[in-house]
Amino acid sequence: MIRIGANPIGWSNDDMIEIGGETPLEVCLAEAREAGFSGMELGNKFPRDAQALRGVLGAHGHELVSGWYSTELLVRDVEGELEAARGHAGLLAEMGCGVMIACETSNAIHGQMETPLSARPVLPHDVWGRFGMRLTGFAQKIRQEFGLRLVYHHHMGTIVQTEAEIDRLMASTGDAVHLLLDTGHVTWGGGDPARVARNHRKRIAHVHTKDVRGDGMLASNSGDWSFLRSVLAGVYTVPGDGSVDFPAVFADLAGYEGWVVVEAEQDPEKAHPLTYAKMGYGHLKEVLGAAGFTIGD
Repeated sequence: MIRIGANPIGWSNDDMIEIGGETPLEVCLAEAREAGFSGMELGNKFPRDAQALRGVLGAHGHELVSGWYSTELLVRDVEGELEAARGHAGLLAEMGCGVMIACETSNAIHGQMETPLSARPVLPHDVWGRFGMRLTGFAQKIRQEFGLRLVYHHHMGTIVQTEAEIDRLMASTGDAVHLLLDTGHVTWGGGDPARVARNHRKRIAHVHTKDVRGDGMLASNSGDWSFLRSVLAGVYTVPGDGSVDFPAVFADLAGYEGWVVVEAEQDPEKAHPLTYAKMGYGHLKEVLGAAGFTIGD
């Protein structure tokens, strides 16, 4: 069964907290539910106490899907990472989540407005093995202690951006490391999300759906823009409003069960959050239904 969730980044941005900063959390949650979503990922406005969080989400008919965690495994060991992650992982476990989203950010540049994507870090050949071992060890500890599957979020401006780097990550890690397939990041990174789905289907345990505006991607690539500048200019949008072939992606995800999340960061001043939330949910529900998935509430 598939459940369709949302990320609050369409209402309030986590990397640029001033974008949508005036929007109350309650508005985000109410509009997400109105659009059809039944679960939310964490954002910067959410309480980090389980009882308070459960009350806020439940008041609007949502469950907690998961939440992002920034690893620094290039500069600290597994035990150090586990200690840093314990509070976050504990909250997710207490809220009944099944996965924990992780991305290596110790040298990432996606949060830097003036740094072009061409300056992003590239992991040297001889570092992949050590990084893969640490990530695998961390994922095993998270599973053992909290019952959560670690899903790695490939992301523009980080060491896992391209399709080849996704392949390398999967080859360098053990089965305890699962993949978060993000259709927008794969596409903008020059890859094919359907092929990634096909190649790594057995290890995909979470899905983020965002669409890519081709003209925005071209402008960013040709102008060597930063990630944040590109987002503000509208490179991303919700499913059905860009160039991603979602029927092809879900054809190659046959048998997948879990959350499919609309996570499409845009400037809410340019892209009305409720309007785009309804658009994304509607397109996703139509595509999933046509692909034969059962959609739960």
